[in-house]
Amino acid sequence: MSIKADHWIRQMSEDHGMIEPYEPGQVRSVNEERIISYGTSSYGYDVRCANEFKIFTNINSAVVDPKNFDENSFVDVQSDVCIIPPNSFALARTVEYFRIPRSVLTICLGKSTYARCGIIVNVTPLEPEWEGHVTLEFSNTTTLPAKIYANEGVAQMLFFESDEECETSYRDRGGKYQGQTGVTLPRT
Repeated sequence: MSIKADHWIRQMSEDHGMIEPYEPGQVRSVNEERIISYGTSSYGYDVRCANEFKIFTNINSAVVDPKNFDENSFVDVQSDVCIIPPNSFALARTVEYFRIPRSVLTICLGKSTYARCGIIVNVTPLEPEWEGHVTLEFSNTTTLPAKIYANEGVAQMLFFESDEECETSYRDRGGKYQGQTGVTLPRT
């Protein structure tokens, strides 16, 4: 299994629609304003956060239960900026839609710009033949409110290709998050 380089990511996205919309280079500014970069890097792809957020709230004193998730635990926000309360979290989604090839496993790591501010980005691996918008979890580990910027880079996807295809892909087993769009809450 090896990590895939920029030219492979470019070819798979331009010729096979692996990432849409796709940025072949690194975007560091928009209209001369510096932003947190996104696009293709040497061995990965920096994704952007869309402007749809679900911010965790405890106003209803709900118990967080992954088997019986209460949607009232979140406040929906559509904005270019999301403020996450101290020691709390928010869900968002990528701007990009992914179609992962059958022989590829994709791992997501948070960008250092956010990590150095105490903001952790968590995403489970994108399995072979999974497709959809990626749901992002932002954890604010600080005692201060934290800001997330929509339409700017938030995490980097790394693509690992196996030397053989898996017997059963995410699509084959009918994974419950297949084809997700928007910010997707836990499903059982």
